[in-house]
Amino acid sequence: MQTTMKGFAMRSIGKVGWIEKEVPQAGPLDAIVRPLAIAPCTSDVHTVWAGAIGDRRDMILGHEAVGEIVEVGELVRDFKPGDKVIVPAITPYWGSLEAQAGFPQHSRGMLAGWQFSNFKDGVFAEFFHVNEADANLALLPESVDPVHAVMICDMVVTGFHGVDLADVGFGDSVVVIGIGPVGLMAVAGANLSGAAHLYAVGTRPKCVAAAKVYGATDIINYHEGDIAEQILSKTDGKGVDRVIIAGGNTDTFAQAIRMLKPGGTIGNVNYLGEGEYIKIPRVEWGVGMGHKRINGGLTPGGRLWMEKMAALLETKKLDTSHLVTHVFHGFDQIEPALLLMKDKPADLIKPVVLLD
Repeated sequence: MQTTMKGFAMRSIGKVGWIEKEVPQAGPLDAIVRPLAIAPCTSDVHTVWAGAIGDRRDMILGHEAVGEIVEVGELVRDFKPGDKVIVPAITPYWGSLEAQAGFPQHSRGMLAGWQFSNFKDGVFAEFFHVNEADANLALLPESVDPVHAVMICDMVVTGFHGVDLADVGFGDSVVVIGIGPVGLMAVAGANLSGAAHLYAVGTRPKCVAAAKVYGATDIINYHEGDIAEQILSKTDGKGVDRVIIAGGNTDTFAQAIRMLKPGGTIGNVNYLGEGEYIKIPRVEWGVGMGHKRINGGLTPGGRLWMEKMAALLETKKLDTSHLVTHVFHGFDQIEPALLLMKDKPADLIKPVVLLD
């Protein structure tokens, strides 16, 4: 195998470009993967242009990929070169104490299970490294298109994690704030979990149409007034059982608290790239005693989630094709796809790059 490779990297805060690096090496438990389909993410945008996790120098970007294994370590049991695999955005160290405590996404430190384009080079390269391959890779089912499968890596599991964090159950009234790709998957996950009234907050026509396909019963347009007031009006002042935050900013939490019933739960999966503090309205929080819970979390990652989500695609219980609005072809198209994600034109939900 070649010894050097090209990758598209964060050069510094606000600056990206192509670089050359050595091809990564596989340890005994690891794999080296060649990407077949990748997708840029809003998190890449926050990382580069907002400096949300601090400065990173010549770090290859990207954490969403379907690929083909080119090398495995001698202790890898379940995968071999030539296997086509789905690679989760979060690749924990499963023997860590944090993973044993039930929080693999924080293995070896807060958010440290998120390694690609955070602590190590990501997937926007000719080859990339996956630690603990048996625990962090899933085989791509033959019937599943790689373009649709790459949505599993982050968008699906993050949206569904928001559903878990909010503890959505049968008959619940649920608001999903933000209907980009993650929010749309939160709508889909809430619908699969039995939500009854399902309010989706957003305005872009493509996203609104997709939200309806995924099960939204009502669309809340934030251009038409305060979203908390709109929800309270629609619920006769009672509010809703669950709120999933998949968009907005630090001020969004105040609106979520206001629209939530006592005893309700907020699940946040929004990447807060800017701002120092989150403000919680005192009175609407029951002066601190309203039993309004806030759970914020990074999706757990790992093989089991990938296999379960792939099974939903394989059995057609979930269709991620509605997320993919732009498909690029060729390694050199990674940059325009990322810049499209940065600019967010009205017709965009999610771009994918096929590495033909």
